[in-house]
Amino acid sequence: EENADCDPPSCDFDLLQPVYIWAGSAASQCIRPICFSFCVSRFDYQELLHNSTFCLVPRGRRLGSFRFLESLQAACVPVLLSNGWELPFSDVIQWNQAVLEGDERLLLQVPSTVRAVGNERILALRQRTQMLWEAYFSSVDKIVLTTLEIIKDRVFSHVSRNKYMWNSLPGGLFVLPEYSTHLAHFPFYYLGLGVSPGQEFTAVIHAVSPLVSQSQPIMKLLQVVSKSKYCSQIIILWNSEKPPPSRSKWPPMPVPLTVTDGRRKVRRTTSRFLPHVSIETEAVLSLDEDTVLLTSEVNFAFLVWRSFPERIVGYPPRSHFWDPVKRVWGYTSKWTNDYSIILTGAAFYHRYYHFLFSHYLPQSLRTLVDRTANCEDILMNFLVSAVTHLPPIKVAQRKQYKELPIPQGTKSVPWANPEHFNQRQECVNSFANWFGYMPLVHSQFRLDPVLFKDQVSVLRKKYKDLEKA
Repeated sequence: EENADCDPPSCDFDLLQPVYIWAGSAASQCIRPICFSFCVSRFDYQELLHNSTFCLVPRGRRLGSFRFLESLQAACVPVLLSNGWELPFSDVIQWNQAVLEGDERLLLQVPSTVRAVGNERILALRQRTQMLWEAYFSSVDKIVLTTLEIIKDRVFSHVSRNKYMWNSLPGGLFVLPEYSTHLAHFPFYYLGLGVSPGQEFTAVIHAVSPLVSQSQPIMKLLQVVSKSKYCSQIIILWNSEKPPPSRSKWPPMPVPLTVTDGRRKVRRTTSRFLPHVSIETEAVLSLDEDTVLLTSEVNFAFLVWRSFPERIVGYPPRSHFWDPVKRVWGYTSKWTNDYSIILTGAAFYHRYYHFLFSHYLPQSLRTLVDRTANCEDILMNFLVSAVTHLPPIKVAQRKQYKELPIPQGTKSVPWANPEHFNQRQECVNSFANWFGYMPLVHSQFRLDPVLFKDQVSVLRKKYKDLEKA
């Protein structure tokens, strides 16, 4: 008998629609197929993906299917039903940590297979899908860049990433083998390896004002930083129009002092984040020439950084926000209950971020910073937050650090110019556009010394100077 259509089922509600499941041989004209029909509610496909634990990924017209990338994006564990499919980048990505493979010839075994997966492994699989999606598949640019980097690793196999780098946070694209091929040289691997950062730091002071007086803030700053028992050396990055003073003009200090003349090249704002070979310590204390700190503040911030070596740790906070009316990102310097940026005018971070800043970020962003002589600190925060997916860390500071008089010999301070603030607003949006999302993360977390402002004797407090107004 010739095939006949199923009679449509009757659904009681307008929101329900019929679904048909056919059984039988469509090639046979003498056997009428059995028709099962039932009603299901209409659903949102994306919502269904995000609410699912496992997603079937059968073959499409070819071995692969775009359902695979949809599953990764939704943190739904892909269950592959395509025998012989070689997954993308499989020579570096360990897909068994993110997907389940089934046999398309044994479909009835799939339910028992997924039910046998424990909750802990399900969590690990879903976390790995998100890591791989964000690192390598979230944009066409990342797919292309990943392809090129894998090819480069093949060509220069003696300087290449290992599989651990490709399969753990923050992903292989943020691990530049030109810097090192040893895991212990990257701050985001310290915790997993049980490695502690070094016990010394290098202070890098960005100087843009000519030295006309021994009472200028930079002179006091040198004395304060050099007194820290953790300070290994001080580097002054001289970017003033006038030549740097001779060594006799600088005060005597207990640590080596190096003055790097930035005038030998084009004076650039981003030069403060160049990977200077003279920086030998893992920790870098980035300072503006007019920064006002106490030695105890420097010591405390450094000890905090040693507990969080992958993040920026410092004092002056700023924040970003979304303006729903203008539909743009905003930037604010108001003191509020949260922050997402720590200004690099007084902050610790790992020296690897100098290398990443100079070799990972595109020339267009660095040119924007140099053209406006602004936003280099915001860009560094964008970079570190993109790597870690974590906010910076603010430590306790004295109130008088917020407002400072104009240094002697300086015509004006940049933050006194309204255009300076407008430029920073534009920078936030330009940086977010390049990253493809907003990597900055808000935080309400601040670290203070134990007994900070507690009602106990000051003789018991290690950092009692931090409480002075």
